[in-house]
Amino acid sequence: MALTGIEIYKKLPRTNCGDCGVPTCMAFAMKLAAGQAELSACPHVSAETAAELDSASAPPIRPVTIGTGDEAFKIGGETVLFRHEKTFINAPGIGVLVTDEMSDDDVDGKIDRLNKLQYERVGLILKGNIVIAKSVKGDAGAFEALAKKVAGATSKAIALIADDPAVLSQAAKAIADKKPLIGFATESNADAMAELAKELDVPVIAKAKGIDAASELTKKLTDAGLKDIVIDTSPDNIKEALFDQVAMRRLSIQKAERTVGFPTILFPSEMTDNPIKEAMYAGTFITKYGGIIALSDIQGETLFPVTVARMNIYTDPQRPMATTQGIYEMNNPEKDSPILITSNFSLTYFIVSGELEASRAPAWLLVIDTEGLSVLTAWAAGKFVADAIGPFVKKIGIEEKIGKKQLIIPGFVASISGELEEELPDWDIVIGPREAAYISSFLKQLN
Repeated sequence: MALTGIEIYKKLPRTNCGDCGVPTCMAFAMKLAAGQAELSACPHVSAETAAELDSASAPPIRPVTIGTGDEAFKIGGETVLFRHEKTFINAPGIGVLVTDEMSDDDVDGKIDRLNKLQYERVGLILKGNIVIAKSVKGDAGAFEALAKKVAGATSKAIALIADDPAVLSQAAKAIADKKPLIGFATESNADAMAELAKELDVPVIAKAKGIDAASELTKKLTDAGLKDIVIDTSPDNIKEALFDQVAMRRLSIQKAERTVGFPTILFPSEMTDNPIKEAMYAGTFITKYGGIIALSDIQGETLFPVTVARMNIYTDPQRPMATTQGIYEMNNPEKDSPILITSNFSLTYFIVSGELEASRAPAWLLVIDTEGLSVLTAWAAGKFVADAIGPFVKKIGIEEKIGKKQLIIPGFVASISGELEEELPDWDIVIGPREAAYISSFLKQLN
């Protein structure tokens, strides 16, 4: 049975040193009990206490770090079934699959797209994370060459997959400094794979058909001394994959079944040869509950919606998504171009900026920090009101860029126009449309 925060606190050093990154031992104990921290963060816990607390304080889904350096990412560590219960913590890695049967041009193209394709949205960079290199030929030399090629072409995390431990070993040792995720450990080669994973100190993929077999395999690997495991239940189709993902998450969180309490890896390309369906499957696995999702290729039309879905699912629902406060130039504005203002709620910003871009009308868009609240909500909370907007307009620096002081406010907050005229006496306050969809026609009439 999991220990409570008080029970864990009694076993900690209770020095309140803050070396764990949390101000007090009590706060650290509460995080451990909630699965939001790892015991290894405390450098003062004795080996005996660490052994006693390790299983009790570990998250239901073990966190596993893939890769090294700035491109390393963490999967697992989850504590809830549904994001609205608290939040999801570590977003899944999106990867591209390459094999030793592919031509150099194909491999180079996939890696190049993975390296270059990225998108900025609400201050976040959306991108892929990992190259999954797979041995199809069973040739150790060819697979080592592929591993070296991948390692030299990208700083992304790398996974190496081969059925034969000897083939895998040669490639993994050649790029050991990259700390690749290796696989597949199966029932027949578990001992050899465990030894290789321990030798290189890298995480391993446990592959078995179905949840029961995967549970038996992970127990065998953990008994051999491995902790960092990623599960592949080898589903044949989307139905099987979804069932396995949900069942393992429920078992690990609701039943504290440690043998399936590991992140997963999925290969939607093995379930369909349609790239659009593959992207749809990837979206399903982001929601329920993939750790790494290996795509057959990386293309903008599929990567963008998949990474946006990932961002939306793995954003804390208790914290609104916000755009950075500032001045945004739309369609190369000039001194006399109209000036609009809106809140920094990301959805509001993207709708307004999208309509402005579509209108092709040059304009200045001012975004004021409303703590991620929409215009009406921010107005009701006293954050999108005249005595906040006035000082913001004066300090943001827009007056240095323009020749015509005319500010267009959202029609839904027309009531603040009088007070805003008092705050900005040398400005002309114009009431804009209530809906962003009418911005284009409004600007045409304004001019």
